[in-house]
Amino acid sequence: MRSLALNRLLIWPASAWCTTVLLGIAVPAVVLLTLWDGASSPQALSSGPIFTLGLMGVGIIAAATAGRFGLAVVLALMNVAFLLLLALALGMPVLTHPLSTALAMVIASVSFSARGALFSVTLAQRGWLMALFVVAGEASVLFIASVFPGTLPDWFLALLPAQWASIAINVSLTATDMLAALPVLIALAGTAVTTLLAARFFLRRWPYPLMFTAWLGLSALVYFYSTPTMPDAEPTFISAAETI
Repeated sequence: MRSLALNRLLIWPASAWCTTVLLGIAVPAVVLLTLWDGASSPQALSSGPIFTLGLMGVGIIAAATAGRFGLAVVLALMNVAFLLLLALALGMPVLTHPLSTALAMVIASVSFSARGALFSVTLAQRGWLMALFVVAGEASVLFIASVFPGTLPDWFLALLPAQWASIAINVSLTATDMLAALPVLIALAGTAVTTLLAARFFLRRWPYPLMFTAWLGLSALVYFYSTPTMPDAEPTFISAAETI
């Protein structure tokens, strides 16, 4: 029994870190290498979902595995820096507003890592499995919305923190006024604060009801007040996937 328990303690973290590398680093890098078609391609103008997967895959799963929020934030930012350098090498235009891009990615990494930290506190060693489920679910929705734009309703997309991050990153990459992305940045920051409070104080019976209430309120903010636009587009709520 002790040998079985010891093997489980060793195998589960190894599996978690391998999953982090696969979803957070390998998959986004392969997508960039496979789909990129020069600086004028749609990917060059709207890469939010790709970078979001990099931040989310590393941030949530690493925090849930290691139980260290700060470490997960650093790893997520290092990963997205690598993906940005790869995209630039493949022909993505030089960032016109690097500070805005950095701000969006920092807030997103903090928000994602906070969720992973909460999973670590509430689910212990099984937290990374919940993190994997969350990452896979939100990544799948972003993929469907990217391949089949308009299939998923705006109200549904507005519920996803991954979608909030994707919008904010897209806006910063396309040199759109960052004020247009203010609602999604507020939503990401609000989610991060609420989640860190729940993880820090471990509110026992109501961390997830607290999270659920904050999530619905911030989703409503994104749905009703988020109006990021692409160049030559009419002001309207659009998902990041619809710009691909």
